[in-house]
Order: sequence, then C-alpha cells, then structure tokens
Amino acid sequence: MSNRTVITFGTFDVLHVGHIRVLKRAAEFGDRLVVGVSADALNMAKKGRNPVFDQDERVEIISSLKVVDEVFVEESLEKKRDYIVEHGASVLVMGDDWAGKFDWVSDVCEVVYLPRTPSVSTTGLIEHIAKIAP
Repeated sequence: MSNRTVITFGTFDVLHVGHIRVLKRAAEFGDRLVVGVSADALNMAKKGRNPVFDQDERVEIISSLKVVDEVFVEESLEKKRDYIVEHGASVLVMGDDWAGKFDWVSDVCEVVYLPRTPSVSTTGLIEHIAKIAP
C-alpha cells in the first residue's frame, strides 16, 4: 500500500489553535502532510498587509509541528495544481473560507474543505493585540 499524501496551504501567521486543529484534521486524511506556507509577497497580494512573522520564520514554526512532514514556500495561488502534482498529493485540504475556490484541481486530487475553528482568526488576534498594547 502506498502512502497517501495530503497537502494544504496557508499563511500560518501568529500561530493559534485554529491552525493546529486544521493541520491535525488535514493529517487525518492521509499518511503524510505537506504544507505550503504563503510567501511574504503572496500574503501581501492576498491580504494587503505583510505578515507579523516573515516567511522563513513561519516555515520554521510549521516545520516544527509533529503532525507536519514537509513544508515549502507557496509563491503563487495559480500554481496550486503544480504544487499538488510535484508533491504527489492525493488530497488537498483547505479551510471552508475557500469553499469552491479550488475545485478546479479536483481532476488531480480529492478536494476537501474543513470548517474553520469558530471565534479565532489571525486578523482578529492581531486586532485584539493592537488594542491591548500600550
């Protein structure tokens, strides 16, 4: 039996329990979890702001998690199919805030959208920290 590789993508800035839960749930879909961490430039293009932690720091943080087997820097949303094929992924797992947006890769792998953890978001955390900072 061959190993089933799962791939997921994200910024993973200001790591929180929602990130941990989605990575754990993603890992349950296979034997190996590969994570694409958004490049700083991609994050700026997607969200209009730089991440708190730069891409090298975010790669180091995600790489240190026991549920993660491999990490790479995602340079472009348009290259999702290339990343999936390059890493031999059978399943793409994304948060349901992306529901339907990656169905176009369903010809090369199964696409699963997982519900986000309620009441926690990186943007919300950053805004909260900014309010309580002196």
